[in-house]
Amino acid sequence: MTKGSRAPNIVLIMADQLAPQFTGAYGHPVVKTPHIDALADRGMRFDSAYCNSPLCAPSRFSFMSGQLISRIGAYDNASEFSAAVPTFAHYLKLMGYRTCLSGKMHFVGPDQMHGFEERVTTDIYPSDYAWTPDWDRTEERIDKWYHNMATVKEAGIGAATFQIDYDEEVAFFAKRRIFDYARDDDQPFCLVASFIHPHDPYVARQEWWDLYDPDEIDMPRTSMSPEDHDGFSRRVLDGIEASSVPLTEAEIRKARHAYYANVSYFDSKVGELVQTITEAGMIDNTIFIITADHGDMLGERGLWYKMNFFEHSARVPMIMAGPGISNGTAPNACSLVDMLPTMLDIAGSTGMSMPEMGMPVDGRSLMPLARGEDDPADEAIGEYCAEMAGHPVFMIRRGDYKYIACEGDSPLLYKLADDPHELANLVDDPAHASVAEAFAAEVAGRWDSATLREDVMATQRQRRAIHAAMEAGAAEAWDYNPPRDATQQYVRNHMDWTVAADRYRFPPEK
Repeated sequence: MTKGSRAPNIVLIMADQLAPQFTGAYGHPVVKTPHIDALADRGMRFDSAYCNSPLCAPSRFSFMSGQLISRIGAYDNASEFSAAVPTFAHYLKLMGYRTCLSGKMHFVGPDQMHGFEERVTTDIYPSDYAWTPDWDRTEERIDKWYHNMATVKEAGIGAATFQIDYDEEVAFFAKRRIFDYARDDDQPFCLVASFIHPHDPYVARQEWWDLYDPDEIDMPRTSMSPEDHDGFSRRVLDGIEASSVPLTEAEIRKARHAYYANVSYFDSKVGELVQTITEAGMIDNTIFIITADHGDMLGERGLWYKMNFFEHSARVPMIMAGPGISNGTAPNACSLVDMLPTMLDIAGSTGMSMPEMGMPVDGRSLMPLARGEDDPADEAIGEYCAEMAGHPVFMIRRGDYKYIACEGDSPLLYKLADDPHELANLVDDPAHASVAEAFAAEVAGRWDSATLREDVMATQRQRRAIHAAMEAGAAEAWDYNPPRDATQQYVRNHMDWTVAADRYRFPPEK
């Protein structure tokens, strides 16, 4: 890209709960993801990308802001995302980009835009404080919305679900917006298309289910009894009832079958958006980014869903393809907070001046890696302050090592280069004593766990009080209601229908 040329468009496609291990692009022998594979084949695949908090809303807030959740108070799925926190959508708008969100971002609070110029769908989950955890009573399950094993046991085939309805809407409006941009091609744009699949419930349409032979569905590689788990994992097991509700091999296989089918369904949406960009004549000036908010354990270690820092939960796919992106793989550890500086780097690639940062940014640009250059940075930081924890959980992934610490639990140290399945905790290994001590000292210096816990619990009490008041009487809902003005759509009496036909036709008649 030469200085003075137009900045590239950015199309970021986000899945929900997609572990990269369960994609063809990352080497799974069964899962079929041809469209993601095609982007990886012509772009850069990041092999050690992590979320910064393995839960939907906190992960997305750190992704949008480029900041760790402890900096912005984004602790759980009912934490408010403050309107005063700048996001990449704010900054890109300042750099001359059109910005649009189609799909899920799990914004909590009255601000449902967070810098996006427009939002073309509603969200799929509540936007209020209903899902606030209670660390004052960590031993109690919140049955209304905690995960449990019913989701696994009910896995199977369905013609329609609320998630399928939603993702069909997300894709439709994203594709229509792309053609709108093509008709009025005066500015670069950033479109975020964020889908709910393959997030549980594990229910797939027949056409995607039939892509897989049930006998080919691989079972979890690592099984563990509850007493073999670390302290925090045991609390998660109890919280999701995996420690008390047994699953049969057939139930596990069916859930994984449906998940694989829904990964292929998400992949088909990636293909639709790539095809639409191609048909709109923008393929040569559009950078695609494929990622997710977190992964899914899918039965590994006996755990399901997310809420922990093991590889299947904390790692995310990250693939970039388009102009200026080299073809290859990047081994360096990175994370979703790196997306904000990366997108600003893309926007500034043609000499556009960077806006003044409104808050410190915890991430770094991944464009050097995307261009195939060396990058000395090899680090990802994680924090978890949500349900089933009771105390903050911290992760540092640096180089070959991952360190996980939580007050009251024995820390975990894994050398992933030698132990990719995290079976050998090296924290008490004499040969790794200095490494473990250095990580412990870094955690103690980087975080004040007790003070952070107090703040988490204080905000929980505040939000529970406000939610109770909102439930008790009339209150305006925060759920986003996309504006629609049917009087200006398609052909109306105040329009010349031939003019409308010419305006909508793409490419225009020559």
